[in-house]
Amino acid sequence: MKLTQAPSKLPRYCRPKPLKSGRWAYFFEPPTWARKQGCHVKAEALGDDYAAAVDRAENVLLPAFDSWRSRGLTDMVPASPTPGSFDWLVSVFRAHQKWKEVDHKTQRLYEQGLALFANHKLKDGSRAGSKQLSDFTKAFVDAVYAKLLVVEHEDADGNVVKRERRRFANAAMTACRRAWFVGQRAQETKVPAINPFSRMGLKARAPGQPARQTPTATWDELVAFRMAATQLGYGSVGTAALLTWEWLQREEHVFGAFEISHYRPKERPNSVRIVHPKNGEEAWWPLFDEGGAPLFPELMAELDAIKETIVSGLVFRRDHEHRRSRTPLPWITARKDLRYLRSIVKKIAAAAGLRSELSFTSFRHGGFTEGADSDLTDAELRAAARHRSTRQLPTYAKRTRKQLISGSKKRRDERTRAALVACWNNVQSLD
Repeated sequence: MKLTQAPSKLPRYCRPKPLKSGRWAYFFEPPTWARKQGCHVKAEALGDDYAAAVDRAENVLLPAFDSWRSRGLTDMVPASPTPGSFDWLVSVFRAHQKWKEVDHKTQRLYEQGLALFANHKLKDGSRAGSKQLSDFTKAFVDAVYAKLLVVEHEDADGNVVKRERRRFANAAMTACRRAWFVGQRAQETKVPAINPFSRMGLKARAPGQPARQTPTATWDELVAFRMAATQLGYGSVGTAALLTWEWLQREEHVFGAFEISHYRPKERPNSVRIVHPKNGEEAWWPLFDEGGAPLFPELMAELDAIKETIVSGLVFRRDHEHRRSRTPLPWITARKDLRYLRSIVKKIAAAAGLRSELSFTSFRHGGFTEGADSDLTDAELRAAARHRSTRQLPTYAKRTRKQLISGSKKRRDERTRAALVACWNNVQSLD
């Protein structure tokens, strides 16, 4: 039988051997000097399947040989992904300037989503991440998404239980779509122009499933939280909770962007500067009404006290007496991480006897709810939260000083009215 031509490219220390059938067999043979020095990686027959032989040599035998030769140093160096593969696309995305512009929290979510897709095991035993981008189709992506959508585990009785993880799977597809678009602009000759992760029609929840809502705190829960925070020595966290209730600020702004220079500066002593990092909006919020009465007397008194002790920088810091650092550090880390703060919020909420599902964001939602209950117009709520979505009051909602003052007074009046009604009910019950 005529012998076919031997492959021109083989991994290191591999050699072909002709067979009578006309095919080639492949062998891995470490160098003689390595054998004499006691290398534990032995010579091995790799069979007559070229792809399988190359795969075992490059992914098993050679890494083991390099690890022995370098005394384990090569184990700490991650293997370079194959050019043109999805793993390679991820590496391009992470090296791009667009990745550096993303905040740490989003980077962590992207990494989890990309890893979920890349590490999915296909029917042939390979990873989805090793698949070449040129082989990606919309049907392939949809099939992997369907697999990622449902996860199986065994309960205590050994029964297989299926659980849907829609939010996690959707986030993974979003991360993959973003990586593909960035990679296509950076490597347009290697990344196909058609993004198979776009226009997937992802649903936020399964049909018939209720919408997931952030737990909303009540005014009484805010009061209890602030009392517990003071008792535990976290008074500034209690002040921050009142701020997010009154000014409808996200925790990223309260702890990461609100500086002492924003509150009642010399050039505008009757206002506070509000910045929204998420949408880039900023505004000066009035602190007094037309008659000179304070709109937020409790909050202003506490912020005035903080302003006397802080010259510059962020308003809210780890100023509790039992902190480790002598200098009060910001609650938010350099990488925009607020996990430590969230653990403290849970600790305070537990001490106050509040619901375990409450978070710092719950107080912001409580402020929105109070505003709606106080009959604030959409324009007043939008002015307070600095929302600029075209779906909310498209052209006629103007964010004015009058709206801010009117909305603040309405909310305070509603709060006072509710307290009077509760007091009256108590008196009636005593009679």
